[in-house]
Amino acid sequence: MLGFAFLATVINYLDRQTLSVMAPVILDELHISARGYSHIIFAFMLAYTLGNGVSGRQLDRLGSRIGYGLTIAVWSGAAILQALSGGAFSLGVFRFLLGIGEAGNYPAGVKLIAEWFPVKERSLASGIFNSGASIGAILAPPLLAWIALSAGWRIAFVIVGLTGFVWLAAWALIYRRPEITLTLKAEEFDRVSLRALLRSRFLWQFTLSKVFSDPVWYFYTFWFPQYLKTVHSFSLAQIGKVAWIPFFTASIGNLAGGVVFSGALRWTGDAARARRIANLFFSTLMASGIFISDGRSSAECIALISIATFGYAGSLANLLAIPGDVFPAGAVASIWGFASMGAGLGGMMFSLVTGSLVDRYSFRPTFMLFGLMPLLAASIVWTLPRKAKIALEHFEPRPSH
Repeated sequence: MLGFAFLATVINYLDRQTLSVMAPVILDELHISARGYSHIIFAFMLAYTLGNGVSGRQLDRLGSRIGYGLTIAVWSGAAILQALSGGAFSLGVFRFLLGIGEAGNYPAGVKLIAEWFPVKERSLASGIFNSGASIGAILAPPLLAWIALSAGWRIAFVIVGLTGFVWLAAWALIYRRPEITLTLKAEEFDRVSLRALLRSRFLWQFTLSKVFSDPVWYFYTFWFPQYLKTVHSFSLAQIGKVAWIPFFTASIGNLAGGVVFSGALRWTGDAARARRIANLFFSTLMASGIFISDGRSSAECIALISIATFGYAGSLANLLAIPGDVFPAGAVASIWGFASMGAGLGGMMFSLVTGSLVDRYSFRPTFMLFGLMPLLAASIVWTLPRKAKIALEHFEPRPSH
């Protein structure tokens, strides 16, 4: 099951990265400006935000088998449709549909982790699951650049989209329900009522932290290839050779997040405190973007960006496990869905800010902005409630499926 979550996230990021890797070619061919590109990203983030508002709750209602399968079917179909793009508007529409589908990946993955793993194993399991994002982003530059140069960028969208349907076929054949007697108590699968969730300080505070943490990752994911072209005059072939590096360090960060948590747990003896210490440590590393300037060499800039992505992945490995520490497994997809709405809202706002800053000034102020935001997010996470105060009447019966 962890392998399915990992592979789904790999495919998720291959689909997501297809546009950003090929943006230098697509923007020129379709005559799209940096501001127009930011509007396309905004369309994706708007759909991602709206989708997360629905997907988490629906996943808790439908269950992992149907819910996970449905979300990957939607985004894979949308990924293929992007091959039909003829300009900024149509590309924006297809990216909007992609965002609707991709919104379900993290709520589904977090739900699967909470269902299959006990508290002490969730940071490492979450890191492995989330490392799929880094692996997908590592594979994307060389793979997609090769496909685009060999067969064209439209074929790249089709090939990547089809991988999702291969995953879906395997999921339908292999998925089985978790053996809760081996890992979790049956009552941990209870759902929490929507009313109780909306009254929870944890929900709103956790969501606010995502407003300031996830846009940092979106910035590096969507803008890094364009940055290499604009500031360092890289060709598509050159981008394909080096654009995977920050995502390779992120893949290491996912595993490091679990290792640092384990060390902090041995030191403190408290899982909640250990996750917060680990999150603060990795968030501090994300501030490396502050030191990036146009005067530095491409190698220095890539190194600093790689430190930031390493930090983000280590931080997220611990954030992914926090809702499962506080709420039963039957509620974590809902919690993560709401939190991802905050991430999407932040991504929408800061994508427009990025486009304006790049067009008007340069990439320098954007690196300053995205270097400071993780520190604010970490301070919010540090003060999160460690227990949910929910009365018994706010629990709903477990779904029969």
